[in-house]
Amino acid sequence: MAVLRDQGRLQATIDQLSALHFNTLYPVVWNSGFAYYPSAVTQRRGIQSFTYLGLQGQDLLADISARARQSGLLVIPWFEFGFMAPPSSELVAKNPAWLTRKRDGGTTSITAAGEVVWLNPFHPDVQAFITELVLEIVGSYDVDGIQFDDHMVLPRDFGYDPFTVALYRKEAKKDPPANPQDPAWVTWRAGKITAFMARLRQAVRERKPNAIVSISPNYYDFAYRLQLQDWLTWVRRGIVDEVVVQLYRPDLASFESQLERPELAESQRLIPTAIGIMAGQRSSPVPLERIEAQTRAARGRGIGAVYFYLESLWRLAPEPAPVRLDGFRELFPTPAPRRQP
Repeated sequence: MAVLRDQGRLQATIDQLSALHFNTLYPVVWNSGFAYYPSAVTQRRGIQSFTYLGLQGQDLLADISARARQSGLLVIPWFEFGFMAPPSSELVAKNPAWLTRKRDGGTTSITAAGEVVWLNPFHPDVQAFITELVLEIVGSYDVDGIQFDDHMVLPRDFGYDPFTVALYRKEAKKDPPANPQDPAWVTWRAGKITAFMARLRQAVRERKPNAIVSISPNYYDFAYRLQLQDWLTWVRRGIVDEVVVQLYRPDLASFESQLERPELAESQRLIPTAIGIMAGQRSSPVPLERIEAQTRAARGRGIGAVYFYLESLWRLAPEPAPVRLDGFRELFPTPAPRRQP
């Protein structure tokens, strides 16, 4: 985030990305229950008492979009946390009725982001709030779309809150199954999320007709069974325009095995499809050799690559920055074309 907040560092980074033939940025705009831009939606709802600004007082998203546009890069803001939020956030404190629950009454789960709660994706007030945020982003900024990832979901153990139980009783004429893995119960909840995503996509397109609706899910079997995210149906129904499947694997063999999954081939036939490749994290840097091998494996199947995340591309890395930069120059010696949705 630091590199995006300083105008000088941001311009140097965008120039560097452009020179290395990158074509798209996915800046975070929704994380930890906060908007990472001056949001009238969160201010109006009283859930954000401050505004994220750059070190020179600039609107980060507007600054990123303008500079990227000048360098020919697309900007697709990343709605990272989706329905997920920290238990201690203002969002949760002000809207406790928005949370969904497990059968035992628990409201939290453990994720890579730590302990979190989940906004109820079936609740109309939650849906309205998410829709307002998304439309604010695509309507107020010169961006090319919006991206949702593997948090625009609901872990399958959830959905036993009073609102959802009453809705299921009304529609199914019975109580929700005690087993959260019950196929009909999984299908009903996944279908509700799909229906919301279809409405959200329609609203986005009405606000900005050419906006790209991008998703970055886990591989399909995991996403559907464990997260109720039926993203292959979203692809088939034209609800999304781009898929970036997260394949954060520690070696080439496990990475390549995932490239053979049939849903990836189907998605690739229908819409632009890429693979999310782990470029490193502060606590676990990734060697350049692995990044290069996984990128070439994806490219060999005609699939694009998206890297998580910016600061680990050539900083926070096991090799010196010049070595990393040379590696990416070799990977992308010419501009990488971006298939249009």
